Amino acid sequence: MKQLWYGGPIYTMEKENETVEAVLVENGKIIALGSYDDLKDRCDEKFDLQGAAMYPGFVDSHLHIIFQGQKLTRLDLSQATSAEEMLELVKVASLHTPKDQWLFGEGWNENHFADQRIPTLKELDEIRSEPILLTRVCHHVVLGNTSALLAGGITDETISPTGGQIGTDKEGHLNGLLYDLASNLVTDAIPREGESYINSLEEALTLSINDMLSKGLTGAHSEDMSYFGHFTNPLTAYKRVVGEKRHFRVNLLRHNAVFEEMMQANIQFDEPFIEPGAMKIFADGALGGSTAALSLPYADNPKNHGLLIHTDEELERLVKLARKYNEAIAVHMIGDAGAEQILNVIEKYPVPHGKRDRLIHCCVLREDLVERMAKLPIVLDLQPAFVPSDFPWVINRLGEKRLDYAYAWKTLLHRGLMCAAGTDAPIEEINPLASIYAAVERKKPGEHHEGYLPEEKLSRFEAIRMYTVGSAQAIGKEHERGLIKKGYDADFSIFDRDLFKGTSEDMLQANAVKTVVAGKIVFERENNS
Repeated sequence: MKQLWYGGPIYTMEKENETVEAVLVENGKIIALGSYDDLKDRCDEKFDLQGAAMYPGFVDSHLHIIFQGQKLTRLDLSQATSAEEMLELVKVASLHTPKDQWLFGEGWNENHFADQRIPTLKELDEIRSEPILLTRVCHHVVLGNTSALLAGGITDETISPTGGQIGTDKEGHLNGLLYDLASNLVTDAIPREGESYINSLEEALTLSINDMLSKGLTGAHSEDMSYFGHFTNPLTAYKRVVGEKRHFRVNLLRHNAVFEEMMQANIQFDEPFIEPGAMKIFADGALGGSTAALSLPYADNPKNHGLLIHTDEELERLVKLARKYNEAIAVHMIGDAGAEQILNVIEKYPVPHGKRDRLIHCCVLREDLVERMAKLPIVLDLQPAFVPSDFPWVINRLGEKRLDYAYAWKTLLHRGLMCAAGTDAPIEEINPLASIYAAVERKKPGEHHEGYLPEEKLSRFEAIRMYTVGSAQAIGKEHERGLIKKGYDADFSIFDRDLFKGTSEDMLQANAVKTVVAGKIVFERENNS
């Protein structure tokens, strides 16, 4: 059955402002572009856009889909403006949480508090004797009560693990905070097995993917394989939710903790909807919790350089393991010391021919690092929404002298580096238009200034291409996805207004009216309203 799409601006995204009048689709592929008159007699079915604007399918290049689904059902702490308000939200939630269940909260950020005070262990203990675990917005810090810490075997005498830190107060007692790998001591204690648990992952996935489809996203690159018990738990959930039943394209990064086991299991993925991805590695932490690894100390804490998750030797071992299986790596690296550490290794052990390594976040760099990156077959996986989230507090954390290569999206793109765009959801809002706005304006909507480091603003064309071409480049599929072009997959994001017309604020008002994956309409807004 041949479909003809027409009746609105259709942006190919191959060249700026390039549009076509009509697109002919068969068996999930684009078979022709041209005028309506030339193609109308070749189709079996017509889809009139009725003025809506069509683009290649938007793909979020980096997020955690199951965590995003859980966020939609857990206590939301992202709007709390003080420790007291955060505690009040937890108190209310505790009234509705059964005593045999953990109380989970998501998204707190002390940088939004006037005094930046984080609630204490004692304050959480006064609310509930059963486990409370509250995840910071960056997902690199958690705050728990005594019951949660004891579930992980953590006491005042527990030594911090390599790549993590157990928080203590001035007297050396636990303060409830766990940084990076230290949080695993507690999260590993959460029950994660059985059919009912897999069903809960299914529910989170379904909720998350349906929400993404409603926002025009046709796919995503997600990292979920090591956080939900044995990797077969999330993988089973994916196979039940994604595929012929629900067209959505997922590229699954595989955390280094489960990578070799997954490779040896010779898993059958449900391609082209569920695809195997690179080995995921964390090089460092995050700027919000002051754990991103910096070559020079933090400006607001001269004794702190952040932390590297792995020693040089351990990181080299992991990269060699990926290469043993002819695989690329995808590395979380926020600070320049983390970037330098991973560059040292991938220069020594190049990516297999035909593949690309992925460097994720790249928030703080230096000229010498950018020069080295430009010589490598890599893709930079950037999160534009980090700018309005992290500024202005990050200026104090880094200091003025380190801003030249901070969140430098335009510099990186114009140096010829391939750049994809994602949200790191649930860290940032999943809506791609919010990320595109952040890349273009570098501020929160409604703020009246020129943007943070305005010289790094992208054009709307550049920002949207990061969601289309860039995301395809990240998985080596730019020859079949990311453009509206003959021979490419018929994945389309269709909005009720032209994203290139009007102001950036106008663009934010757009709604997805249809989302199409492999020629199948997988989301349609009722009455287009």
